[in-house]
Amino acid sequence: MPLSLHSAFVPSALQMLGSTRKLVDKAEAWCAEQGCAPGELIGARLAEDMFAFDYQVKSVAVHTQGALEGVREGVFSPDTATPPDSFDALRDRLVSAIAALEAADEAEMESWIGRPMVFRIRDTFMDFTAEKFLLSFSQPNFYFHATTAYDLLRMKGVPVGKRDYMGRLWLQPR
Repeated sequence: MPLSLHSAFVPSALQMLGSTRKLVDKAEAWCAEQGCAPGELIGARLAEDMFAFDYQVKSVAVHTQGALEGVREGVFSPDTATPPDSFDALRDRLVSAIAALEAADEAEMESWIGRPMVFRIRDTFMDFTAEKFLLSFSQPNFYFHATTAYDLLRMKGVPVGKRDYMGRLWLQPR
């Protein structure tokens, strides 16, 4: 049986949303344990010209939930809204994305295959099909932003490891 678009996108998106949510939880707990102001982690950057932790977390949601919404509309543009500014608000953004991905309908997603899709940023337009947009644009983006969020926490000394990044694996029952 061929792999469905839903199977190729949704489970990995949910895995990264879940692991990113747990990273937010660990960051908050670490701040409390260390007496660190939450803004020190929420605003942390790897480099001066990179977006901060809050943007990385928001972008995991944007390239999962937002990507599905964009395909439904036929156009996706970067979310320029200010990122959530607290651990609770970051968690809420991820929980909303998780709910949207859990509700994603496999038949609806299969109907998108071959549908034209446009990525628009300012005056630049990139033409995709729905499946190529999800798998070659949004999926690499949510992995990138999840990885960057993880790296920021590691850089700041939060005790996270590979298992924290990977999240819940798709194990076979014994």
